[in-house]
Amino acid sequence: MISTVSPRTIDELDAATPAAAPSAGGPELCVVVPTFNERDNVDILIQRLDQALQGIDWEVVFVDDNSPDGTAEHVRALGARDRRARCIRRVGRRGLSSACIEGMLSTSAPLIAVIDGDLQHDESLLPRMRDTLKQAPGKQAAGAQDAADVVIASRYIETGSPDGLSSDRRKRLSLFGARLARRLVKADVADSVSGFFMLRRELLDEVAPRLSGIGTKILIDILASAPRPLRVVELPYRFRARDRGQSKLDTFTALEYLLLLAEKVSHRYFSHRILLFGIVGATGVVVNLAVLRLLLMLGSVGFTAAESVATLVAMVSNFFLNNMLTYRDCRLVGWQAVRGLASFMGLCGLGALTNVAVARDVYELTGMWLVAGIAGAAIGALLNYALTSIFTWGRRP
Repeated sequence: MISTVSPRTIDELDAATPAAAPSAGGPELCVVVPTFNERDNVDILIQRLDQALQGIDWEVVFVDDNSPDGTAEHVRALGARDRRARCIRRVGRRGLSSACIEGMLSTSAPLIAVIDGDLQHDESLLPRMRDTLKQAPGKQAAGAQDAADVVIASRYIETGSPDGLSSDRRKRLSLFGARLARRLVKADVADSVSGFFMLRRELLDEVAPRLSGIGTKILIDILASAPRPLRVVELPYRFRARDRGQSKLDTFTALEYLLLLAEKVSHRYFSHRILLFGIVGATGVVVNLAVLRLLLMLGSVGFTAAESVATLVAMVSNFFLNNMLTYRDCRLVGWQAVRGLASFMGLCGLGALTNVAVARDVYELTGMWLVAGIAGAAIGALLNYALTSIFTWGRRP
């Protein structure tokens, strides 16, 4: 059953139920809430947590991606009156999974839950998840009486339901995503794409260096990054309909999910960034050829001039697509983008020179133009990726 909370203000809540100060050893449970434009939901969520977690020493950490609606400022104001509420405001970084990772690593609590800030998850399940995590044998425990590593709130077992998803299409996509993950990363759970779960700190410490932090499906990232078989328990719950705000799901979110699965299946031999960089590079070839064809059709432009212009246009296209997609979480804006474009074009010029040099040497050795061309392009692309990651976007490749 979905619990409801009467609409009271935080001041009224404080008066009715004074906030318990964290114990000397820190809270037992930390609830991590990634947010973007969820200001209107903050008060309600804290009220519901207060009602659901009676008798449990808890804190809530809102990890906000610099929401323009003032979510971070609002949480800080609440935190001044209730020490259980904290906020991490991220500037220049975006993404649900990476926000969850930062929030989980910011706490010393032995138990950590992740829940969305859109009020669609049933927070009344948290005490049962906590009790299960502390006491129940795990799904893969093979008869051993060990406690579970992860407890997942599942929409796809027993009395659970995904009815809160906005459309039948969303329901089908969610179920397909869960089944796909189950096959590709061997996550033997019914709802591996759930955004509502609880885990032990020991597990977080184990997987943290292995996490990709891409996209929105942090649970898949954790399950696929574990160095050992995990003991997993799923509890059914009914996914609520959204009352406020709008879904953050878009086409690129689905692409990020597929890239995450590809990265995990390859055991991180191919990172999601290099895969996206390669896709963007392929579009650059199309742009180059299209512009070259257009200029040559004009008749008044020579081939060398046309190819030079086409190359510059392709470089500009590649920069903005990479800035928007490949490096979405550290996107350059304003004058940073202008400087980034200049850096990107200069470094890609170096990659082009390397491409030509490698292709020439391979051709001289083998006499095979196709092999030489592919070798030069591959080395040039890898060099472009490595150099621009470091010097244009400030990220380790």
